[in-house]
Amino acid sequence: MSAWLLAVVAGVVVALTQYGLRELRTGGAFTVVAALLRAAVVSLVVALLLDAPLGFAAPASAWVALDVSSSMVRDDSTTWRAARDSLTRAQRAGGGAAESVFVFGDSIRRGSDAGTPSDPTTRLRPVVERALGAGHPLLIITDGEIDDPDAAASLPAGSRLVVLKHPPRRDLGVVSIDAPRALVSGDTVEVRVTLAAGGGGAAPGSLSLTLNDRPIATAPVDSMAPFAERTVSVKARLQGASGSTLLKAAVSSPGDSNAHDDTLSVAVDLSRAASAVFVSTSPDFDARYALSVLRGSLGIPSRGFFRVAPGEWRADGSLAPASEADVRQALHDAPVAIIHGDTAIFGPPRAATAGPLALLVTTGTEGEWYPSAAPLSPLAPSLSGVVWDSLPPVGLSPNVPKGSWVGVEARRGRGDERRPVVVGMEEPRRVAVIAASGLWRWKFRGGVSGDAFTAVWGSVFDWLAAERADHRAAVPDERVVRAGDPVRWRRGSAADSLVTVVVQQHGAPRGDTLTLRFPPGVSVTQTPPLAAGVYDVTTRGGSVLLPVNPSREWLPRSPTVKAGEQTRSTLSADAAPRIRGAGWAYALAILLVCVEWVLRRRRGMR
Repeated sequence: MSAWLLAVVAGVVVALTQYGLRELRTGGAFTVVAALLRAAVVSLVVALLLDAPLGFAAPASAWVALDVSSSMVRDDSTTWRAARDSLTRAQRAGGGAAESVFVFGDSIRRGSDAGTPSDPTTRLRPVVERALGAGHPLLIITDGEIDDPDAAASLPAGSRLVVLKHPPRRDLGVVSIDAPRALVSGDTVEVRVTLAAGGGGAAPGSLSLTLNDRPIATAPVDSMAPFAERTVSVKARLQGASGSTLLKAAVSSPGDSNAHDDTLSVAVDLSRAASAVFVSTSPDFDARYALSVLRGSLGIPSRGFFRVAPGEWRADGSLAPASEADVRQALHDAPVAIIHGDTAIFGPPRAATAGPLALLVTTGTEGEWYPSAAPLSPLAPSLSGVVWDSLPPVGLSPNVPKGSWVGVEARRGRGDERRPVVVGMEEPRRVAVIAASGLWRWKFRGGVSGDAFTAVWGSVFDWLAAERADHRAAVPDERVVRAGDPVRWRRGSAADSLVTVVVQQHGAPRGDTLTLRFPPGVSVTQTPPLAAGVYDVTTRGGSVLLPVNPSREWLPRSPTVKAGEQTRSTLSADAAPRIRGAGWAYALAILLVCVEWVLRRRRGMR
């Protein structure tokens, strides 16, 4: 009521100022009444300006929001029936108002949904934002498996969560597959499959890998505790025709209650020959992560060789022995060669190969140097979005050759001394020198630093190959794509800012045409989610398979929010009626002004 108090004070002050105490004492009843009318008019106008309340705020009625994501029917619908019963009780307690009932999952809709829950995601934030805007507390009925649990902290005051736990059942699901995006047909690689158990744990079972529905490897899986996760590594030989193929992981376990999460598929590009050969004399995280950029983010079929002891070499993936002569020959014939560690292991590095060459110098590094900028160079467009201040320090070699350009430079500590991190030479062939160690810390930290690691190595490898080895204009960026998640696309050519792709599901009569936009400095964009299935993606330069796996709602996971969770936020809207919404207030103000004017004229006042 502070608005009304301020309005009354303003009216009294204006009336006293215009009429004065002397005039009020000597002017008679007509003058007093006119002054009171002036005070009333001014008070009413100020109240309208402040939109003062017309009464005390009444408690806002609660809205009911029902979770209709697929996870609600992951068991035998026991949880869904309990949720419907809770909704019925809430409607009875609230008078049965249909306009106060919402359902949510991948979106929020008004009204109770009597059908089978099928939303592929569970996002709480749209519900919270809508309730905050209207000023209503919420009664959330859910199984607790929320994709954005932090949104619960912003619930309006008086809100409550009803979390209906799933009955503990045995389940074993495939969460993710970590495999190279591109490799040479016939190579043996390590495939890492992450598994998760349900609320009742999982009995011992087995994991199998298939390539285009052809079995390639199996592995046993031990029993798992409730909601436990485990990563199983399987070495498999991937061999097939060149092009995009489907790698599928499947698990089986006695008593498994959910078949929707038993398989997971990713696309792998097979090639007849390697587009790059990576040789490391001192294998470390720098070598491992740089090779993963070649095979993963850039999708370049590559072969790697690691020296584990003097004169003893191993092939990456299978760790099969390789002779030094074979390594030397592979390096010599490589379209793109990368030497990590002792760059003179096979003599002068420029004589060891005939193609573009990258030298990763890790010996003799000193001090802590902080990457600070990307000067003008062929790498600059790809590095324009890197936040240099957020990157961990690296060690730099004291002897860095002069090149045609400097791609990345660093400074010692926070001082002004600067040294190049990446330099390049154009003639007589392309050579890049990366005179730093410890870049693996960027990848290990993840987030913005991990993106910077991929951007630096990707730009170097792209420049060496003159253009991306993958000639397709755009390819899916995520290794595992699920229903309900936006599809992220990575630009294939730096020159393409507008890319058209045709996406057609297997068995569908026609496909959909999507237009991807890549503004300057942006290499990844996204499009709306797709339904589960296998899609053929066609674009300029080639095609690729896009498997869209079942929603993550089918995966076993523990609740991410707690029942009855209290919040400290306040309602964003006042439930009390406001004077601006009352038409009589405007009419009353005009009427009072007219009456005051008549009284003033009768007293001879202007």
